[in-house]
Amino acid sequence: MSDIKKLSGKPAWHELTTGMTINKGGTSKLFNTGEWSSEKPTVIEEECRQCLLCSQACPDSAIPVTKNERVKVDTNHCKGCGICVKICPFGAIKMKGVK
Repeated sequence: MSDIKKLSGKPAWHELTTGMTINKGGTSKLFNTGEWSSEKPTVIEEECRQCLLCSQACPDSAIPVTKNERVKVDTNHCKGCGICVKICPFGAIKMKGVK
């Protein structure tokens, strides 16, 4: 039984059958979807200009904007799509294979 079902009495998203809907958002943090990818983006700090375009373009919200911290990727939730690499105008993000 999932943690969500224990807390709410309702099935988690991965327990839904075809045709059911997800009625509550914000549950994605409970699942490490980053395990799906074979490559992960790596930020090259000396090239990064903190423009934050990567954060805005990330469909998984895996590049959080934090006060007084450099850009970094949340590898627990990044699925490795590579959009951040393509959007970075400085070439400061490279994809690397997952070990």
